[in-house]
Amino acid sequence: MAELTVILVSFNTRQLTLKALETLFANAGRVAMDVIVWDNASHDGSADAVAQAFPQVTLVRSAKNIGFGAAHNALTGRITTDHLLLLNSDTETLPGAIAALLEFARTNPQTGIVGGRTLFADGSLNPSSCWNRMTPWSLFCSATGLTRLFRHSALFNPEGIGGWLRDSVRAVDIVSGCFLLIRTDLWRALGGFHPRYFMYGEDADLCLRAKAMGYQPMITPAAQIVHLGGGSVTQREEKMVQLLRAKASLIRDHWSTPAQPLGLALLWLWSAARRIGSLASGRGDAVLWRNLWQRRREWLRGYGG
Repeated sequence: MAELTVILVSFNTRQLTLKALETLFANAGRVAMDVIVWDNASHDGSADAVAQAFPQVTLVRSAKNIGFGAAHNALTGRITTDHLLLLNSDTETLPGAIAALLEFARTNPQTGIVGGRTLFADGSLNPSSCWNRMTPWSLFCSATGLTRLFRHSALFNPEGIGGWLRDSVRAVDIVSGCFLLIRTDLWRALGGFHPRYFMYGEDADLCLRAKAMGYQPMITPAAQIVHLGGGSVTQREEKMVQLLRAKASLIRDHWSTPAQPLGLALLWLWSAARRIGSLASGRGDAVLWRNLWQRRREWLRGYGG
């Protein structure tokens, strides 16, 4: 009988998805898993490749790309285990990671949500396994360049938890959806991901809503994976627009009404500063920052109601 349900959402990441599944099964140890792959209408042969190489996987072929969050929500009825693991298609599971993550969650049920330590392909730390929430101070530091200058400072890089190597057990505000274990009863109580979030920000919203219910997401360094990142997004501009839309939505959803205009103004200032800086320095990404600035009304609206 399965102890854990693992969901991977795939969109045009054929080789990455195959590697993610290969390392997941090779390194899960004795953990019995139900593995579901939701293919978001890939046109690179991902679904056929998964069906051929991993017949033990439950494969769902979506007729269209409904996004990351909606795909997970659509699979809620298929979960029969006490825990659910969200695993990106651009990850590689390392030995013992699944067992360590599940054991930590069982030992610490008050967490509700647990993540691990992520690495780049060369073995160096990928710090994006977790974050702290946005605050006026964190956005001010980002807009003024303090975060970039003092990336390893917890004071000036509070969202990125600067200076922490993710090498100790620690409470965090947000566990990245690339490697996120959640109790199934909590997932259902939260209604899964908020449907407003199409691609980014859904994990932050989920964790912040869990914290509002009294749970405390945590990270355990005993569970490690490789997270390559960016596997399903090829255009940097579109990725940045979606990230900024998500940030605008998170401000509206989780900040007090009086504070929301300040948060949106700081996002505006961040974009303006990057645009001015690219012009002054003559950097090669000046077109990117010009386009993001021109599209500011689009992303400042967020994902809508």
